[in-house]
Amino acid sequence: MTTPMLEIRNLHVRIEEREILKGVNLSIPKGEVHAIMGRNGSGKSTLSHVLAGKEDYEVTEGQVLLDGADILGMEPSERAVAGLFLAFQYPIEIPGVATMTFLKAALNAQRKGRGEAEISTPDFMRAVKEAGKALNVDSEMLKRALNVGFSGGEKKRAEILQMALLKPRMCILDETDSGLDIDALKLVSEGVNALRSPERAMLVITHYQRLLEHIVPDVVHVFSDGRVVESGGKELALELEQKGYAGFDGEKAA
Repeated sequence: MTTPMLEIRNLHVRIEEREILKGVNLSIPKGEVHAIMGRNGSGKSTLSHVLAGKEDYEVTEGQVLLDGADILGMEPSERAVAGLFLAFQYPIEIPGVATMTFLKAALNAQRKGRGEAEISTPDFMRAVKEAGKALNVDSEMLKRALNVGFSGGEKKRAEILQMALLKPRMCILDETDSGLDIDALKLVSEGVNALRSPERAMLVITHYQRLLEHIVPDVVHVFSDGRVVESGGKELALELEQKGYAGFDGEKAA
């Protein structure tokens, strides 16, 4: 039996005294795209933050395995070196740091963590140009401070560009459709789809079925009250769009 790219076993998480994740079980094989859908407050974004290693969350029970290795004891940088990437719902702004400078620093930090030599400037420029072309990211945008004054679409395109350069094995997209108009959504989705690979897995977190019209998932999971309560094919997203989440409230995870 093939080891899943990402396996979450009975994950319980709380912040302060409030339990948010209440026994999450999820398995994502390599080569597959899975989607999590759920209403506000169901715990979707908490799950993405915990997977990436954000502080403030206390894991009280469970395991998270990436390629068979438990990552919960790793620092966020170690998880990135292991191949995990989180695209934020609201990418942060870093005044004074050019987007190009940030991208090169991120790539070289990852290479250093893996014991690889720093990328040469010509190789880096070629990689950025190639990846940026697909995402309509021009050189002027790369000279600007990271995400400062960027539109919602520009922020998400810069983030997918980072993902294309880092080539993670496990990609987590936390509500990537937030703040995107129809054209930007299509462009960002095309960038994500270009990164689909038999050796890479993706977890797409969203409220709405519209994103999944562009990034078509292999499996859809319904999240409610801190756990997965239903899983099915892409048609499950259509059912949620038509009927809403009320029908899944209170269901027990299988």
